[in-house]
Amino acid sequence: MLMRRPLWLRLRVPSTRHLLIALWLILIFHNLHFSPRNQHPRLGHFQFTPSSFNWRGFAQRYPLSPSDITPLPTGNPHKLPQIQHPFPHSSFLPDPRRDAVKNAFIRSWNSYKKYAWEYDELTPTDGGHKNTFGGYAASLVDALDTLWIMDLKPDFYTAVGMVSQMDLMNTTETGLNLFETTIRHLGGLLGAYDLSNEPVLLRKAVELGDMLLAAFDTPNRLPGFWLNFDDARNGRQIAGTNDPSACPSSLSLEFTRLAQLTGDSRYYDAIHRVTKFLERSQNSSRLPGLWPVTINFRDERVNSSNRFTLGALADSLYEYLPKMHILLGGLDSTYARLYRLAAERIQEHMLFRPMLPAGIITQQEERDILFSGNVVVDSHGQPQLDPESEHLACFAGGMFGVAGTVFNDPKQVDIGERLARGCAWVYSSMPTGVGPEIFGLIPCLPNQNDSCIWDEQRWKEEGDHILNIKGFKHAREPKYILRPEALESLFLMYRITGKQEYRDLAWGMFQAILKATETEYAFSAIRDVTARGETEKLIPWSFWFSETLKYAYLIFSSPDVISLDEYVFNTEAHPLKRPLPKGRWIPKGRWISTGSWGI
Repeated sequence: MLMRRPLWLRLRVPSTRHLLIALWLILIFHNLHFSPRNQHPRLGHFQFTPSSFNWRGFAQRYPLSPSDITPLPTGNPHKLPQIQHPFPHSSFLPDPRRDAVKNAFIRSWNSYKKYAWEYDELTPTDGGHKNTFGGYAASLVDALDTLWIMDLKPDFYTAVGMVSQMDLMNTTETGLNLFETTIRHLGGLLGAYDLSNEPVLLRKAVELGDMLLAAFDTPNRLPGFWLNFDDARNGRQIAGTNDPSACPSSLSLEFTRLAQLTGDSRYYDAIHRVTKFLERSQNSSRLPGLWPVTINFRDERVNSSNRFTLGALADSLYEYLPKMHILLGGLDSTYARLYRLAAERIQEHMLFRPMLPAGIITQQEERDILFSGNVVVDSHGQPQLDPESEHLACFAGGMFGVAGTVFNDPKQVDIGERLARGCAWVYSSMPTGVGPEIFGLIPCLPNQNDSCIWDEQRWKEEGDHILNIKGFKHAREPKYILRPEALESLFLMYRITGKQEYRDLAWGMFQAILKATETEYAFSAIRDVTARGETEKLIPWSFWFSETLKYAYLIFSSPDVISLDEYVFNTEAHPLKRPLPKGRWIPKGRWISTGSWGI
């Protein structure tokens, strides 16, 4: 019987080729798991550098005693109706069209990093840069949560490192725009914090919140349009007499979320005073139930202007009413009451169907289209519809959809769908496939309910024959500045209804946007969407990163990515975490077990 050799002698000595293969595999494993792309900084890793002036410590001219401060509503948040459609499991697979959106973001972001880092905005026409919002790196802060959502974590943490060192007083400006800074910077910091839990973002949000809070140091505690640093430090601030109604009235989500996260009710008290003014004045305007485009906040009067709109200057005032109801978990009924009355008046006076030529769309599609116009109250006190709309007002479809779901009003959801389709139709009507900034339509006559027959003679008399697009009176502001509102409403209506048509509409619009706006460096605004050839490229705003690309990305993502039942978007598309009743189930079997305010 032969004796077996020991095991170590029976093992074959590996060849050089085998050793090289093994070494190669080890290197691949190391790169996958330990490369810089995957070595994200630990939470709390960043060094926080305070700004050179401490706004929390400055002496206010009109201080409040602790007993004067209205606290956040207390109690367990109510169980609000589910906003998102109950999607089937197959919907949780990402749509491959999402990659095209991400690629567009990466292309734009890389150019911002190369040519405009730490500046407010890239100028994509020449690879330059500019500061439009105080030099606080608006594009970078606006893009933080988009970077996180798109899983661009190395870029996210690089940007966080820059934010952690930002000195809010290192600016050549003498003041800042309260509204723009709140929705972009404060909203951007809070949204990024709610997604990442990175502590330095909340610390910088608190520092910025204290700075913005100084704007409320006025005799009646209502802020002006600008926060002038010197006036604030010397107690000379007063509210404006002809300020956009949306300005002080669209700070509520951001200040409330900051109060929820910090437990500091000073932030909530500031915006609560604005809300109480809106409540007192809602029926005192020239069109009771609505607030005009400009308001005298100093004297607290709303009857000086006779113009009403869902467009520029007033838009987000209305948008924030149902969203505040959501963010407060239904614990304050004020916002629901204000919205319901406003929505009734909007439906009664602002919404209209356009007269559309036969053959462009079907009769059913014609009935499924609505627009929001402007209203002017005449000298006799009668509201007159001006059938002019604007890209900004395209947000209204999403507003009606969200509000209709939260307030159990299917009619409003239907209105939201019709408004969203209307803006999509405008895009498809333009030679570039992109919607203009401001446009006018020929409305159906008041006595034409279900039947709105095309009147060729009326169009010849009222239409713009240079534009020569039937149904349009004009496109008097034909530029497109990469605005998000049309895509925003399609995204929200898709998440609310589950209808695939909204994804398809969004894809067609997005492709048209890329084609019309692409430059050597990124994507730009364009001069004329009605052009049938090349049109001049212009400089856009930072909402390309924060809103347009984010909404386009999310509509092609799994529905549980930034679920509407977990987050509420501010007007710059920054997702703020919603308070949920303890132990509430979220679709797809995810159990939420948080404190009352989702901290």
